[in-house]
Amino acid sequence: MNEQLQKMVSEKTLVLFKPDTLQRAITGEVLARLERTGLKMVACKMVLPNREILDGHFPTSDENWIRGMGEKSLETYKELGIDPVGALGTADALEIGKRILEWNYAYLSSGPVLAIVFEGIHAVASVRKIIGSTIPSKALPGTIRGDYSINSPDLANMIGSACKNMIHASGNLEEAENEVKNWFRPEEIISWERSEDYFHFLAGEFTK
Repeated sequence: MNEQLQKMVSEKTLVLFKPDTLQRAITGEVLARLERTGLKMVACKMVLPNREILDGHFPTSDENWIRGMGEKSLETYKELGIDPVGALGTADALEIGKRILEWNYAYLSSGPVLAIVFEGIHAVASVRKIIGSTIPSKALPGTIRGDYSINSPDLANMIGSACKNMIHASGNLEEAENEVKNWFRPEEIISWERSEDYFHFLAGEFTK
């Protein structure tokens, strides 16, 4: 296998099945849908996340990222005609983002999380596509969030909770690399071949 092809087929992404997915006993259904894409699971473990691992997971030093979470909530409020000041006491995106960050800490540490590393061509983009919008109420039918959840930021913020959107998946290659290192030790990632790997990735190299 040439070097460029090897790089393509070994792309990795982190997926977290959040506590609500495990509590609803739909882990197997969701996992099967991800595996059917042709991606290969190369690491998997159940974790009770603590503050240390979540500090490594969230880019808490990136103020723009925190503000972006608040802006998403404000967009939803605007669409639904909800006054954020009346609902939250503020319309400041950064302040709202900070609250959401703490709610996410509480959410992810509320129960076990299933952490998985998937490997394969365009792994990051493929997983993001199949799980759908981070706001479940906006996720398209056929995506995991679109089929299994209707949660939304306006509901979550009103009750002082993170938006329970079932799954986390790395947003880009750099994020994936950092997240995989945060959740898994190198020896926990297993290199192996699926029976169909040859037909997907190798057979064409020998085609005249």
